[in-house]
Amino acid sequence: MNQQLAGFAPTPVTARMENHGKTMLKVAMASGQDLFARTGSMVAYEGFIQYEPNPPAARQIASQWITGEGAPVMKCSGDGLLYLADYGADVVVINLNNDSISVNGTNLLAFDAHLTWGVEKVKGLAKFAGQGLWNVVVQGTGWVAITSRGTPIVVDCGRGEDETYVDPDALVAWSPNLKVKGKRSFKAGSLIGRGSGEAYQMAFSGQGIVVVQPSEDSTDRLRIRN
Repeated sequence: MNQQLAGFAPTPVTARMENHGKTMLKVAMASGQDLFARTGSMVAYEGFIQYEPNPPAARQIASQWITGEGAPVMKCSGDGLLYLADYGADVVVINLNNDSISVNGTNLLAFDAHLTWGVEKVKGLAKFAGQGLWNVVVQGTGWVAITSRGTPIVVDCGRGEDETYVDPDALVAWSPNLKVKGKRSFKAGSLIGRGSGEAYQMAFSGQGIVVVQPSEDSTDRLRIRN
C-alpha cells in the first residue's frame, strides 16, 4: 500500500512557498518568518506551528474586509511544514521582488507577514459597481499565494494598445499600476456575465498583468455592505 501511495507523499522543500499538486500550498515555516493565511485554510502541518486568529496587526488594516466582524486571516508562526487549501481551488504561488499585486479578497490564500498590505477601493469603478469594489494590495519582497476556480489565464496588458476587459466575477488579481475603468453593456446582458439586463466589465490598460479564473465566482467581492 505504501508503494501505491508514494506518488502523493510530500516532496523535499525547495522554496518558502510551493505547490503540492494543483490545489494545495506547502509553506516552509521557520522562526521569525510568520505568515498570514486565510482563516480555516489549514489542512495539515508538521512540526510546531501556532495560529492566532484575527491578529491585532491585521484587525485594523482589514476592518473593511467583510462586515466589520474582523479580518478573515490568521497569523501562523513556528517551525515545520504547513499545508493550506481552499475548497479544492487551484493555487498559484507568486514571488514578489520589490513589486506589488492587487488581489480579490476571496482569492487571497496566504502571504508573508512582513509584506506591506492593505484593503483599497478600486478607483474608477464606483459608479458602475454600486458602492464600489475593494481589493487587497500586497507589496514588497516575499511570497504570496492566490487561488483560482480552475486553471487561470494571465493576460499581459502591455502587448498592445487595446484595453483588456474582464467580468468582475472572474477577476482574480492584477498589477496595481494598471488603469481601471468600468464599461457598461446595455444590450449584451444575457451574453456577458451572469443574470439578465445590463452588465458591466472592468477595462484595464497600461503595463501589467491581469489574472482571470474560468469561473464567475458569486461570493463576496469585498463590496462595502450597508
